Amino acid sequence: MTLLHFTASDGARLAYRDEGEGLPVLCLAGLTRSSTDFDFLASHLPDVRLIRADYRGRGGSEWTGSATYTVPREAKDALELLDHLGLEQAAVIGTSRGGLIAMVLAATARPRLLGILLNDVGPALERAGLEKIFDYVGRNPAAKSMDELVAKLPRTMPGFVNVPEARWRAFAERLYSPADKGLHIRYDPELRTSFLAAFEGPQADLWPLFDACAGLPLALIRGANSDLLSETAAAEMRRRRPDMIFADVPDRAHVPFLDEAESLGAIRTWLERMR
Repeated sequence: MTLLHFTASDGARLAYRDEGEGLPVLCLAGLTRSSTDFDFLASHLPDVRLIRADYRGRGGSEWTGSATYTVPREAKDALELLDHLGLEQAAVIGTSRGGLIAMVLAATARPRLLGILLNDVGPALERAGLEKIFDYVGRNPAAKSMDELVAKLPRTMPGFVNVPEARWRAFAERLYSPADKGLHIRYDPELRTSFLAAFEGPQADLWPLFDACAGLPLALIRGANSDLLSETAAAEMRRRRPDMIFADVPDRAHVPFLDEAESLGAIRTWLERMR
């Protein structure tokens, strides 16, 4: 799929992918990931217009420095992408950080949203899961080759069970690129500075952002082994939104790939609510 570009209001050149026809669905990836994070899902959604954004500093987008790698700026970029495409509204699938951005959009630009699907993220994030991200964000992996990394992934990501080697390889190739002395991350290392700064001091209360989703078709997919979104947090989200579509995906941690049967069932039900 061809990588396209547009220019944000601050002059940054940002990348995206746009394919298919029908209901517009904007896909927002996890912290260190890009539009390719939805490759595993894309073939299962032939009847929607799938728009996949690359955040600044990631994928095919320009590196603009740590001060710009923030959820508010990335939410603004998402709206400017919709403006660029001439879309008044879109449904949003938000994986991890993308889900935080989606909730910010619900609170600040609700008329632009048709619905939100959150992939293993919510308004309460477990410190243990965040600390794992602190460990790796902005750093190249210790593995010296793709083969070595693929062999290690089942041990370094123990919440994932029954994942074929071919999937681990496809996953790794989307996150890292081979270099002369090992593997390199596919994003600006300055993302580390921005991410760590965002979690200095007391953790912000994000429940008002979740409550801002009221009235929108809402779905939550959770990895049953997630260390970032607890069962308790998911239960409270369901209590506040009894109509929320929910799938707890077995053999998955943070985050499900979205092509699991449970994930696809939730996604299709959610899409039907917006047609």
